Amino acid sequence: MAPISDHPGEQGARDAIKLIAVRDTPLSLDEVFRAVGDDASGGTALFVGTVRNHDGGADVDRLGYSCHPSAEAEMRRVAEKVVADFPVRALAAVHRVGDLGVGDLAVVVAVSCPHRGEAFEACRKLIDDLKHEVPIWKHQTFSDGTEEWVGAC
Repeated sequence: MAPISDHPGEQGARDAIKLIAVRDTPLSLDEVFRAVGDDASGGTALFVGTVRNHDGGADVDRLGYSCHPSAEAEMRRVAEKVVADFPVRALAAVHRVGDLGVGDLAVVVAVSCPHRGEAFEACRKLIDDLKHEVPIWKHQTFSDGTEEWVGAC
């Protein structure tokens, strides 16, 4: 997207990636939101992925996330692509691993840009690419006793 003016605030920031992490502890919306605060940003988009109580028509009792040791580095690679493609002022992404319950936060990503449209687009690109490219796998256990791995190849 072409900047509206030559003002430096209309451009992406040099060190826009503020927080990238894979954690085995509960995630914080406040931490991610604070990480992307930027005075030149007119729009901040935040996406929160939570554990739902069903999948594919079956009730989910519990799930666990696991990841490859390269997951955090892959998250950074994906974030770098988003920063290169959009005028990102600040970006943050955290993903949970371990056992999670229904309603728990699984992933939180946020992007701040000079304008809201850019922020929405960049945030959507970030979460979509993280989901498809980062080696994090979900193991679901259903109420009927069956299990399923999602994202494992």
